[in-house]
This record gives sequence, structure tokens and C-alpha cells, in this order.
Amino acid sequence: MNAAQLDHTAKVLAEMLTFKQPSDAVLSAYFREHKKLGRQDRHEIAETAFAALRHYQKISTALRRPHAQPRKAALAALVLGRSTNISQIKDLLDEEETEFLGNLKARKTKFSDGLNTAAELPQWLVEQLQQHWREEEILAFGRSINQSAPLDIRVNTLKGKRDKVLPLLQAESADAEATPYSPWGIRLKNKIALNKHELFLDGTLEVQDEGSQLLALLVGAKRGEIIVDFCAGAGGKTLAVGAQMANKGRIYAFDIAEKRLANLKPRMTRAGLTNIHPERISSEHDTRIARLAGKADRVLVDAPCSGLGTLRRNPDLKYRQSAETVANLLEQQHSILDAASKLVKLQGRLVYATCSVLPEENELQVERFLSEHPEFELLNCAELLQSLKVDLDTGKYLRFNSGEHQTDGFFAAVLQRK
Repeated sequence: MNAAQLDHTAKVLAEMLTFKQPSDAVLSAYFREHKKLGRQDRHEIAETAFAALRHYQKISTALRRPHAQPRKAALAALVLGRSTNISQIKDLLDEEETEFLGNLKARKTKFSDGLNTAAELPQWLVEQLQQHWREEEILAFGRSINQSAPLDIRVNTLKGKRDKVLPLLQAESADAEATPYSPWGIRLKNKIALNKHELFLDGTLEVQDEGSQLLALLVGAKRGEIIVDFCAGAGGKTLAVGAQMANKGRIYAFDIAEKRLANLKPRMTRAGLTNIHPERISSEHDTRIARLAGKADRVLVDAPCSGLGTLRRNPDLKYRQSAETVANLLEQQHSILDAASKLVKLQGRLVYATCSVLPEENELQVERFLSEHPEFELLNCAELLQSLKVDLDTGKYLRFNSGEHQTDGFFAAVLQRK
């Protein structure tokens, strides 16, 4: 890292570490303002800033108010998160900074300020997890999410086949490999500029985590069916389901955010899908939803959640969420799941999913729903995946975790109206 890169990183961290906005939004806005920054500059700045977020517990132990000392936070991130030797950056340091980093380096393996520091998790989240997990499980989770995520992509089966696309990507990036579970997925450990790649531009490839791909597989959509994606967002899963249906049938993509649905429309066009119908709704109780009551073959509820399964990609989320925000999300999830269930026809399928690791948002939410809706029964995800020739058994629920599966933390339950 050079002096200019360090200066830019400090400016980015001064805003990021207030946790008032998503860190990726802060970084994107900064790069838009500084268009002259080259690719290598952007890489160094982004990697160091995200290392500071991942190691914020230790950095905040060494610096009481990291956002007020962003240069020191950036230097600490280099040592703690990027394994930089002090000698490599000695020309950037004054005497006081050299002493600070020397003390930090000496302490690197001796942070014994509690489980939250060892696991790099805020105290509120540690307390939430302690209700369900053992200490070693919390530590394992903390370590797994402190690794950067690979890039998972999905081959759009309307435009290509994985066994044809994979060799093309391997010729460009030797680390490209087939995902172990999704029949559509390819994983790249070293990220590439996919948004400029010809296979992305022509709709053959889409960015999608393997866990999300398996969720689309569990929806089990067939040609000619009526499908509802109740919380479609920008439509990653909607696109996967549309391809699964070979562009036949009808998918209603509902969301409360016009902006997210607007992002779906060009993606549909690029993917060659015409069976998706995006529609903005005011809430899960919007009267326009009632026309589909009891008519949908499959309803997908990828519920608003804490996002704590995506901490490899969004390490700031653990500081922007709290026990209070999670409690509010639980009621919202319950309400959405209840409303969505009304659309499912007899023998139809209701799939509930989150990108959270909290049982309150996952298993407990499903158990609450089933206790209130005896007309639904739980299907076994392991058996469903086996029938689809996917060799994965996480039990009756689909549960992905970053450490074991190299995916985002992900949960899904498949319910059927009796």
C-alpha cells in the first residue's frame, strides 16, 4: 500500500465506521467521486477497508473510537487483516504509528477481551447466538465469516450449459470450478470483472450464491405453472426459477420497492425471459394480491431478514443490526409468511427462506407458522434434494454455513398445503 492509497482508505473508513450507511454503498459513492483511481488502487482501498470491518472488534479494543482515527484503523487493518509486515509500510509511518502497530502486532494472538473479540462479533450478536450455540460454534462461525467470499455464478440454462461454459471460464481463470451442489453453479475464488464479460452481457451468466441457487431448485417450478416470488427484490431467484420453467408459465414478482423491481427488468431481458411479471405492492396486505388466493402452484418467500448469513460479503451488517431490529423483523416475517400462504393452492408448495443464521428467523419462525396453520405440512429438504440428484443432507431444513459449504449462511424450509 502506498501513501495515496492509505489516505484514500482512511477517508473511506471515516464514513464506513460510523455504520450509518451500508459499507458497499459508501465505497461505491467514493469511487464515483474519484474516477481517476485505477483498478489496483481500488482493490487496495476496498480490501483494506473491508479488513477493518472484519476485524473491527480487535481494532476498537486498540482504538476507542476508530472512526475518529481512520488512518490508524486502516493501518491496523493491514496488520490484523491483510498480514502486512510493519517493515513493508515503514516509510508510511511516523514514530507514534510505528509504536502503535508494534504493540498491536505483539498482541495479535493475545486478544482475550471476551468471546466477542475472539470471534470478531458484537456483544449483542454473541448473546443472541449463545441462546442456541456452544462457545466453540460461535468461534467457528466468527472465523468462517472473516474470510472473503468467492464469486458464485449461475449458468442460465436457456442460453447455455455448465459443462460447455466451465471450460471457457477455466481458460481465463484457472481456479474456476463447478459448485459441489447446484447443477447450474460455477465458483471463482479470484473475482473477475464479470459485468463486462461477454457471457454475462449476453445473459448466459448471472451472479448468484450457490445457496440461493439451491433455493430456486427447491421451489421445484414446472413449465406452465403459476409461481409467486413474494419478496422478489432485484430478482436473482426469480430469474433462476424462470429458467427452470423453460420460460413457460407465469411468475409474479412482487416487491414493495420500485427501485429493486426496476433493476429486475433489464436482467429479465438479458436472460431472455418473458414469463416474469414484476409488480410493486404496498405491503403483504395489498388488495391486488387477493386475486391470486388459492391459485399459485408455488410461492417463494425469501423473507426480509437480518442478513447475518452474508457477513463475508457485508461485514458491517453485524454493527448495523441489533437485537431490536431482529425483533422487528420477526414480526414482519411472520406477517409476510401468513399472507403468502393464502395464495398456495391445494397440494401447492410454500418455500420460506432467509440469509440468516439465527434460529429465531429460521426454524422457530417455521414452527410458529405450522402451529398456526395445520393445513400445511413440512417436506424434508434432504429427500427433495436427493430426488433432484443433489448429494446434500442438512436434515429436514436446508441449512448452509460458510465454514462447511463455502456459501453464504442460508436457510430454507419447504411446506406443502395438504
